[in-house]
Amino acid sequence: MIGGEVNYYIPNRFNDGYGPNTAAFERLIEEGTQLIVTCDNGVAGHAAIDRANELGVDVIVSDHHELPDKLPDAYAVIHPRHPQGSYPFGDLSGVGVAFKLATALLGEIPIELLDLVAIGTIADLVSLTDENRALVMQGLVILKSTQRIGLSALFKLAKIKREEIDEETIGFIIAPRLNAVGRLGDASPAVELLTTFDDEEAASLAQMVQEKNIERQGYVSTITNEAFEMIDKMDTAMDVYVLAKEEWHEGVLGIVASKIVGKTGKPAIVMNIDKNKGLAKGSGRSIPAYHLYNALDNVRHLTTTFGGHHMAAGLTIPIENIEHIQNELNQYAVANGLSEELGEETLIDGQLKIEEATVEVVEELHRLAPFGTDNTKPIFLFKNVESQEVRRIGGDQAHLKMKLAEENAFLDVIGFQFGPIADEIGLHSEVSVVGKLAINEWNGSRKTQLMLEDLAIEGIQVFDSRSTNIPAALWTTEQADFVFFDSKNFEKFVSNVPTTSYAHQLTNLDALEQFTMKTTQLIFVDCPSDVDWVKDLLSGSSPEKIIACFYSREELYLNGMPSRNQFGQVFKYTATHVNIDIRNKLKLLATHLNIKENNLIFIISVFLEIGFVTIKDGVMNVVKDVHKKELEQAAAYQKRLKQIQSENFFVYSHFSELENWMKQQVNASL
Repeated sequence: MIGGEVNYYIPNRFNDGYGPNTAAFERLIEEGTQLIVTCDNGVAGHAAIDRANELGVDVIVSDHHELPDKLPDAYAVIHPRHPQGSYPFGDLSGVGVAFKLATALLGEIPIELLDLVAIGTIADLVSLTDENRALVMQGLVILKSTQRIGLSALFKLAKIKREEIDEETIGFIIAPRLNAVGRLGDASPAVELLTTFDDEEAASLAQMVQEKNIERQGYVSTITNEAFEMIDKMDTAMDVYVLAKEEWHEGVLGIVASKIVGKTGKPAIVMNIDKNKGLAKGSGRSIPAYHLYNALDNVRHLTTTFGGHHMAAGLTIPIENIEHIQNELNQYAVANGLSEELGEETLIDGQLKIEEATVEVVEELHRLAPFGTDNTKPIFLFKNVESQEVRRIGGDQAHLKMKLAEENAFLDVIGFQFGPIADEIGLHSEVSVVGKLAINEWNGSRKTQLMLEDLAIEGIQVFDSRSTNIPAALWTTEQADFVFFDSKNFEKFVSNVPTTSYAHQLTNLDALEQFTMKTTQLIFVDCPSDVDWVKDLLSGSSPEKIIACFYSREELYLNGMPSRNQFGQVFKYTATHVNIDIRNKLKLLATHLNIKENNLIFIISVFLEIGFVTIKDGVMNVVKDVHKKELEQAAAYQKRLKQIQSENFFVYSHFSELENWMKQQVNASL
């Protein structure tokens, strides 16, 4: 803008590293460069800057990263925390420092550049307070009306509505797309997109940026899954994770580290191993309690190169030092008393009733925006509310959607990447949730919704898995106690129980009395013959989760108790026939009498018990001159009556009734 003939060069992270590179400087100078101005790097570039000086070219460093003990011998070092300076705000981002330099050169504030300042400041995750807050607030205004045709093309592809652009639009949509290009290779196309004046080039570059972002997402997903598998296999708990593997794409390792920190609450360094070079190279992310730069500075002798700040770092180390770095960084946490401070922690700004979470409240909170580092969006707690309509959503079922109810007020909840939790929340469970309030607009309707941050399930969870068959998913439940009341079901299905779970055959009162849970999950596979059996079992147990399957092999409730007329039919037939072959001709007899075979077997068992008939070698005959007895006196009759009552309650009752009853039995024993 002031007449200089300007070119740019972005170091390729795979070939040049992250800062000034001697070979790159030599090449640029050979091509005619007479002045080098760094942006967002340089305070650690001693060797490259010294070489530029040797070649007679000045280097002006503009940076905001942690200052080393000795500054490079540059023409000028522009830094908000320069030891010889007195700048009132030390948390400017790299783009913020560049903007201040541009302002000084121009002699006035270049308002039209603030759209880029907003993008860069938010993407750099610096403190959104003080001057950064002012820069971003003004930058968002400019961004909504930006004339950059590259950004306009990107907005169109990403379906961004200008009037709705805010800090989250930058953080979750714009910045990841622009960053994806450099993460996977040469970042120059992102610069071209932001500076082009050609409509066709803008459309083409925006499409390329979009595709690179999709590619980046694939790498992140794969590496993240592999990283968590490595964590799961670790023999001992770590305070700091140092993970390294061959063929991990270096460009996305910082994102993976962030995901590990987000899930575990512990610092993480993720590196790619290059056996040919004998080096591991990658990125680290941290938490407020653990100063990552200081920790790495403490083990500088184990690294080839490293740089960064409190919350993030990039480093290269010899492969043989990976384990040493892991041990030293863990020891740093212990030595500085940080171990107890590590772990995922959510700071809650306030507790609300659902009825208080109105659209008007959300709009008032938005006056505190832009939100970000050091000015986080308020997080609210909704305690002991009822969960409703819990389900997984998304193409890969990775997300959670549910509704919260409190008295007569309701609140929609979206939990990104919380999909698996849906399987742990029972219908009408009592939950406490924390999250950030937002406004969901759909077809002209505006409703408050909660973006889930964390969730606590209160009390015992009861899940309804009742069906006419045992659901296949039941056999995938790890670490559970499977209870069988039917010996035939036990024989048939016990081999399906996972090796990490336990199978219990409770077919008599002695087995019931000796039953002890070995896990926190209790699964009722089939239906007992008596409601009291489950009552007694629950009163002596303390499950955290109950799965109610209550499969009924005979479906006695549906078949019912045979009528007195049917009992009479069978008795009349046995009284008028001799030597009835029930071993071989039972099915024919059931068809002849028009009585279900199972019911006929039951009727005969009752007659046998009260002495109406005899059975020898499968042949049945009536007993002459037997004394009259009531059918209800038979133990088999009473047992079937109890089984019908049990099925009626456990299999066919409304689930909320069954759930409440089960919780009462457990709670009564506590």
